[in-house]
Amino acid sequence: MGMVLGLPWVAASAACCFGSAACSLCCAACPKTASSTTTRIMYGLMLLLGTIVACLMLVPGIQEKLAEAHWFCDAVNINCSRATGFQAVYRLCAGMSTFFFIFMILMLRVSSSNDFRSKIQNGFWFFKFLLMGGIIFGYFYIKSEHISGPLMWIGMIGGFLFILIQLILIVDFAHGLAESWISQYEESDSRACFAGLIGFTFGCYALATMAVVFMFIYYTSGGPCYLPKFVISFNIILCFLVSVVSILPAIQERMPQSGLLQSSFITLYTIYLTWAALMNNPDKECNPSLISIFTNHTSSDTGKDESYGTPLPAQSIVSLIIWFLCLLYASIRTSSNTSLGKITGGGSGASGEEIPLRESVPTDEDGRVYDNEREGVAYSYSFFHFIFALASLYVMMTLTSWYKPDNDLTKLNSNMASVWVKIVSSWLCLGLYTWTMAAPALFPDRDFS
Repeated sequence: MGMVLGLPWVAASAACCFGSAACSLCCAACPKTASSTTTRIMYGLMLLLGTIVACLMLVPGIQEKLAEAHWFCDAVNINCSRATGFQAVYRLCAGMSTFFFIFMILMLRVSSSNDFRSKIQNGFWFFKFLLMGGIIFGYFYIKSEHISGPLMWIGMIGGFLFILIQLILIVDFAHGLAESWISQYEESDSRACFAGLIGFTFGCYALATMAVVFMFIYYTSGGPCYLPKFVISFNIILCFLVSVVSILPAIQERMPQSGLLQSSFITLYTIYLTWAALMNNPDKECNPSLISIFTNHTSSDTGKDESYGTPLPAQSIVSLIIWFLCLLYASIRTSSNTSLGKITGGGSGASGEEIPLRESVPTDEDGRVYDNEREGVAYSYSFFHFIFALASLYVMMTLTSWYKPDNDLTKLNSNMASVWVKIVSSWLCLGLYTWTMAAPALFPDRDFS
């Protein structure tokens, strides 16, 4: 925990390049950037830093050292098995989520940088790191040994809501990627660009096909496995139908840049969600570990001491990579240009009219960060913190593999709730993507641009 204690001060120094205009003066190497962008990046770094610390809490050596460090467990008067490992992840991520929920409430209805709360949003980074650290320590001082139970259900609900937001970002990214590549190809008639379009499309479909074969071989042959067989088969049918819909003449007429590139990307992500669901299946006959698949023996056969820690599953690592890329995409790209920004009213002033973001109007010739939100905020502050609060809960559930820790730290109980969260998410992803294609054709009088 000493590492955690020092992290706020270490991370606060990074705020020089990602803070307000005043703070940015100490980092001349940083390019001139809008305050709305640097602020979002800084909050992203705060969340990333907390996630790294949570991952470190799962390292067996660190868990063992914390359990042996009586100063830590005696200070909070709690059984060390309830405050290390997965239990530490619950408390740490709950602290991060609470921090962002507080800022969500604090930033309600901020319409421009003229609001004094905008100064809090874009500055005071040292104190914000200090506040987050204090909230996290507060959770570690909660003496209840069963706090992980309610936190798990809160995390499951919040994680599911974040998955919905993540689906919007992924669908938006798929459409944006296809539109960008197709526009470049139509303008330059580049063979390399055309090869990239074809290669990306067939590559996604090829990876999805290999993943389906892999799941049928290893996740449906250990017993009856009716649920895995149904989910895999049903999602294959849905992915095929979605791909067909994307090239229908009625869809192409209203969305000429819609096609198989987006469908292949969404298909690959849907198959990933299917695999993630099967990884949480409590039926061990239909859910072999990756260790047993690739080495033909279980972790208990290795003879290694597993008193502390469980290796982070591959599915959790992939989930965290996707999580980070989605947050990076949401933080860097102008919110008013994304589907999520349109839903949340990003880039709108108090009057509700969209405000174009100024790209190069510094308020100070020597400043590295300039205020581009005097006429209206570039994104909804409150909803931004709401997303990050849900993202913290999603990290909590991902690092614990959506499992329920048992009384014994080394034992995890799967639950069907986590399985259905992933299954329903895969269906919602396909449904959301289908709606983005069908809506312009079904409602031609409406503007979906």
